[in-house]
Amino acid sequence: MSNIVQDQSVKLNHVQSVIFDWAGTIVDFGSFAPTTIFIAAFKAQYDFDISLAEARVPMGLGKWDHIKAVSELPAVAARWQAQFGTTISKADIDAIYETFMPLQIAKVGEHADPIPHALDVVNGLKQQGVKIGSCSGYPRVVMDKLIPIAAEKGYVPDCVVATDDLPAGGRPAPYMVLKNVIDMAVTDVGACIKVDDSVPGIEEGHNAGMWTVGLLLSGNEAGLTLAEYLAADEATLHQAREKARDRFTPFNAHYLIDTIADLPQVVTDIDARLAAGERP
Repeated sequence: MSNIVQDQSVKLNHVQSVIFDWAGTIVDFGSFAPTTIFIAAFKAQYDFDISLAEARVPMGLGKWDHIKAVSELPAVAARWQAQFGTTISKADIDAIYETFMPLQIAKVGEHADPIPHALDVVNGLKQQGVKIGSCSGYPRVVMDKLIPIAAEKGYVPDCVVATDDLPAGGRPAPYMVLKNVIDMAVTDVGACIKVDDSVPGIEEGHNAGMWTVGLLLSGNEAGLTLAEYLAADEATLHQAREKARDRFTPFNAHYLIDTIADLPQVVTDIDARLAAGERP
C-alpha cells in the first residue's frame, strides 16, 4: 500500500498552480526595466549603440545569454564589426554583463509597479487555493532587490526562482518552472499554467508539460508603455496585438490574451478541460 497521502487541499482535475514571469507579466508594463538597461550597458561599456527593438528580440533568456543573443543579431554583429574590426568575444559579453548588473540592480525598483489588475487576479487565484509560482530571466541579485519592493506593493508569490538559481540553467529549458513545482509541492505539471510575455517563457512551459498563456499587450512583444496602452485607440491596440501575435504564433501557446486581467477566464476554461480529461 502506498505511503503517499493525497493533500486534501489539492483540487483534483483543477488548476493547482499558476507560474508567472515577472517583468511584462506581473510588474513593469511593457518590460522596460531590462530592455533599457541593455541599451545603457552596451553604451557605457563600449560606446556601442543598440536599439530598443534589438534589445527586445531575445527577451526571456537569462541576461548573459540575452546579451550574447543581441550581439549575434545580424545587424548588430555587422555594426560591431564595422566599429571594432572584429567579432564580439566572450570577454566582451562578460564585460557588458558586468556593466549591466549594477545598472539593473539600481533601476529595477523603478519598474516594480504591478500591471493593472495583476493583484486582483493573483489574490483571486489564491482564494481558490491555487499556488502562485514565479520565475524570471533576472539573476538572483536583481530578484533580491525586486522581491521586497514588489511585496510592499502587494505582490507576494509562493515561490520565486531566478535564472541563475539552478546549475542546469534557465529558459527555454523547464528547470525554473519545475523547481517551482517541487518547492510548492504541486502534484501534477499538467495542472499548472505558465504565464509569460516572452517566447522563451512559453517554450519553458511547453517543455515542462504545462498549459501556456502568452500576453500580447502588457509585455515585451508589444512594447507599449502603460500610458500608451491606456491612451491607445482600438486600431493602435489591434496593430500592437497582431505584432505580438505574429511573434508568439509559431510557438503554439495554448492561449493568447491581452494582459493578466484576462487570465481568470482562461483558468476557468482550463479547469473545464482538465475535468474533461484533457492534458496540455
